Amino acid sequence: MTTEWSLQEAELPPLHPLEAGRAAFGRRADRPGPDIPVAAASREAVRIHLENVLPALRSLESQADRLAAWGAELARRLLGGQRLLAAGNGGSAAEAQHLTAELVGRFDGERVPFSAISLHAESSAVTAIANDYGYAELFARQVRAHGRSGDILLLLSTSGKSPNLLRAAEAAARLNVTTWALTGPGPNPLASCCDDAVAIDAVPANAQEGHLIALHAICRSFEAEVARKGRAAQGQEADRG
Repeated sequence: MTTEWSLQEAELPPLHPLEAGRAAFGRRADRPGPDIPVAAASREAVRIHLENVLPALRSLESQADRLAAWGAELARRLLGGQRLLAAGNGGSAAEAQHLTAELVGRFDGERVPFSAISLHAESSAVTAIANDYGYAELFARQVRAHGRSGDILLLLSTSGKSPNLLRAAEAAARLNVTTWALTGPGPNPLASCCDDAVAIDAVPANAQEGHLIALHAICRSFEAEVARKGRAAQGQEADRG
């Protein structure tokens, strides 16, 4: 411990015994816990939220085959040299970036990295495009810059109505970029204008939670297909040897 740190520690006021006990268990004194009453309305809000997870899960279960097909097709495209572009707004942007991180990094096991770009994450391009062309053109211009025939564009939106995602889908169609939509309840404009869609029949917050489960399900299928094709390629090498 450095002298500077020791002095800083010495200057801190002593903790109240109750606060010290809570700090030892990693909980601040002002953070609600079992010994602090919670209003009935708050408990009910949490209960309803958790109950609403179930419709999202059931909606996803009914579309499991489509999620599996997306994962397998994504593997085929990325193994063939195409790339994934992904976009969303707000929480959907975070989930788009979650998926691209799984593909460029890894999901479960060790494998080669794959090309996947979150269109919202390039901050200088995002602010320049929004400033010069308007927010509605934010993703469409990037699709025109990065999209190549055979690529896949995945668009995430709980409402399915975001103008910048709709314009991105239109731009992708002109470039022969396949478009998939992950949305809240359908029908909605984004699901209708994309080549394929998984619409989760749940309230917005729970639909967005469902999106993350859907992305992980796609990753499961993707990884299984990459591994399968890898084994097939090894078998062909062995036969030629």
